Amino acid sequence: MVWSGSWVAERLGVELVGDGELRELLGLALRRNPKRAHLLVSHVLGKHVPQYPSVVYGAGFELGRRVRELLGEAGTRRAVVLGYAETATGLGHAVADGLGAAPYLHSTRRPVEGVARAGGFEESHSHATSHLLLPEDPDLLAGDAGDAGDAADAGETGGAGETHASDAVLVLVDDEFSTGNTVLNTIRALHERYPRNRYVIVALVDMRSPDDRGRLAEFAAEIGARIDLVARNSGTVRLPDGVLEKGQALVAAQEAAQATTVGAGSSPHPHARPCARVELGWPVGVPDGGRHGFTPAHRDRLEAALPAMADRIVAALGEGARSEDAALPDGALDDRARRVLVLGFEELMYAPLRLATALEDRIGAEVRYSTTTRSPVLAVDDPGYAIRTRLVFPAHDDPADGPGDRYAYNVAGAGFDAIVAVVDSTADTPELHAPDGLLARLAPHTAQVLLAVVPSYIPPDATPDATPAAAVQPEASVAAPERQEESRMLPEPLRGPAFSSYAPDEVGWLLQDLSDTELEAPTEEREEAIQSGGAHYAESLPVEYQPSEQYQDLFKAALDLSAARIARAVGAVTETVLAERGPRPVLVSLARAGTPVGVLMRRWARHRHGVDLPHYAVSIVRGRGIDANALRWLAAHHNPADVVFVDGWTGKGAITRELAAAVAEFEDSDGTEGFNPEIAVLADPGGCVRTYGTREDFLIPSACLNSTVSGLISRTVLRSDLVGPEDFHGAKFYRELAGSDVSGHFLDTVAERFGEVTDAVDADVKELLAADRAPTWEGWAAVERISEEYGIHDVNLVKPGVGETTRVLLRRVPWKILAKRGAGADLEHIRLLARQRGVPVEEVDALPYTCVGLIHPKYTRGATGADGKAVESK
Repeated sequence: MVWSGSWVAERLGVELVGDGELRELLGLALRRNPKRAHLLVSHVLGKHVPQYPSVVYGAGFELGRRVRELLGEAGTRRAVVLGYAETATGLGHAVADGLGAAPYLHSTRRPVEGVARAGGFEESHSHATSHLLLPEDPDLLAGDAGDAGDAADAGETGGAGETHASDAVLVLVDDEFSTGNTVLNTIRALHERYPRNRYVIVALVDMRSPDDRGRLAEFAAEIGARIDLVARNSGTVRLPDGVLEKGQALVAAQEAAQATTVGAGSSPHPHARPCARVELGWPVGVPDGGRHGFTPAHRDRLEAALPAMADRIVAALGEGARSEDAALPDGALDDRARRVLVLGFEELMYAPLRLATALEDRIGAEVRYSTTTRSPVLAVDDPGYAIRTRLVFPAHDDPADGPGDRYAYNVAGAGFDAIVAVVDSTADTPELHAPDGLLARLAPHTAQVLLAVVPSYIPPDATPDATPAAAVQPEASVAAPERQEESRMLPEPLRGPAFSSYAPDEVGWLLQDLSDTELEAPTEEREEAIQSGGAHYAESLPVEYQPSEQYQDLFKAALDLSAARIARAVGAVTETVLAERGPRPVLVSLARAGTPVGVLMRRWARHRHGVDLPHYAVSIVRGRGIDANALRWLAAHHNPADVVFVDGWTGKGAITRELAAAVAEFEDSDGTEGFNPEIAVLADPGGCVRTYGTREDFLIPSACLNSTVSGLISRTVLRSDLVGPEDFHGAKFYRELAGSDVSGHFLDTVAERFGEVTDAVDADVKELLAADRAPTWEGWAAVERISEEYGIHDVNLVKPGVGETTRVLLRRVPWKILAKRGAGADLEHIRLLARQRGVPVEEVDALPYTCVGLIHPKYTRGATGADGKAVESK
């Protein structure tokens, strides 16, 4: 293949020297720039050269993973990622995604009225030099956001181990690292205002000269900070004397010789159709990019919405085909739509890129991605030159520096059958739709142009003097979507490690943190208050059970024995959900027993299908219902029909009934519809649900422990003096138990067995999908019978199944345990706990469960029995 930099190299004597992959990564072009004539043209950036979106996104994401390895968990937790406008806004965002938990901000050349400037700097070689920093959160760059929580996480109270804002790492991302001047300008400007101890520079290519490398090291020593560099490739550009003047002369001669600026090698498309608009259904409250900051919570909501938005683009492409050929089946793409380009807009790179990656997964056509730019580059139709064609059109977003030309490179003549132009609503102006505008320039070069508009995000606290009128396409009279403002009524989900020991992407807790509130009461006091009607069980917490060394050994042994069995049930229930509820369900686990199961289901979906499912944990309280504010948050950020409630197991089905009643009440009172109250569980021994992994009553080791196998999170709390009408239910994070935490060990041990159970899962799912899985409520009938036979007369004090019996022994005052005669290893931990608490275990025939736990009826601290009379103390 001809290297796409050979044309420039031969004429100007420019040399590209570096590692073996460098020429595959970069080409060369010339530009009208008084400071630097040559341009390094990246083949994986997605700016000038249309590329597979998965390649573009993957390049940035992998760099982010490398930074995560460099910083470690603690450093990653305190990192902030800053990308450069305009070329690296998407790259920086992908790097932030690779880090996982880092917020993202990119510089901008678009002032936003009413948003305070947090800083700025100059880019010496760029066509347009001034960069503005406009974060919505004024503490984002200072490193103060979340500092108090991080210090509390570490148990720090001052002294040498205290966490400071200066410990926050700033990760700076650009497409190329050439002289280092841009980075020096950035760090110098920010360090004066927000001094810190460490910076990490990330680039696709490190092209510094030896002198420039030494200058950066000197600068780091000068400011007293550590500066690391992470780059995909490295090399240098050797420039002969006088190259700037020679380059400028060559550009002038070429432009004079070219008859048109539309681009060589292109011709009008013979089957062009009128431009059509596709409504994306962009999620409310999710920013269009990182101009004002983009948080991990925003990332979760965008990920959940991407498949539906891509489906709308696919449908619009299909509708365009059907308008010309009515014989095509519904939803089919035009036979000519073999190549589709998703074209972003200047700084708006990330949103179009993620739409393109989602589209790439959903259609058989070849999908490419690139963006328009304000940078003028010479086009030469030669295989040895990186920019072969150029489209020129006027700016269409009312830029602060006035009107001017904008460009789309390597689009004309590239053979795209459809182009999806993605802009933000600020740029959806009459200039975009004008006869010489971008859409008109694209039309001759493709059969179909679709316009997708992302709402421009303005922080809610911004106070612009005037908002531009909504742009209207003159011919269609379709108003552009309004700029969006994010609701502040409900907080974002809590995430680890600030809340729970789970990784931040494993689960978002729709709870409030009550870790500093004293809620624990002795088990006997709680039981007496609950049974006397003086308190509800959710108004306090039991003292966390501290397992003995013998019990911990029993847990580990039980986990080793049952890991494959659990993995198989996880796979079966997850595949059933994917088959019946769609490919992108939103998992909502019932805290806290359901949460480890939700995490495992998410891991199975990633392992088997390569998809990251959103996962949240919510509170449901028997007799009080589900957290209505959590449902409101879910409805605001996801399609309620996509929500799948997840729990660990069923007992008698009380929570199943509670959830159904609570969802119905919520929909009646709130006016929100679409939630399906059916629960998906790992084990359904009670026959209470139709979506399950198994109906066997077996030991799920996560039931053996409390918070130490559930991310160190307590049971949920609902008490009127702590939980207001606008609050989520509460819970505590037991950081002090980190030394006993086996949450990650449990998840990893089960997930390691996924590969070996795949065939069994496939067979199970085939059988499940064909079976009659209607609930039998067999467990409820058994509980009613046991309640009467043992003189309890209260089904709430009868807890069937291994999991529920374990809870009785760990949290309540147990009266006795009924064990199915002949039950083996699944009850070893039950027998140990019963011995430790002096509770009798009664062998029973014909028990539909492996065991049943009976809570002490009519309990008082005088230890009265079921008949109210004193019982013998054990």
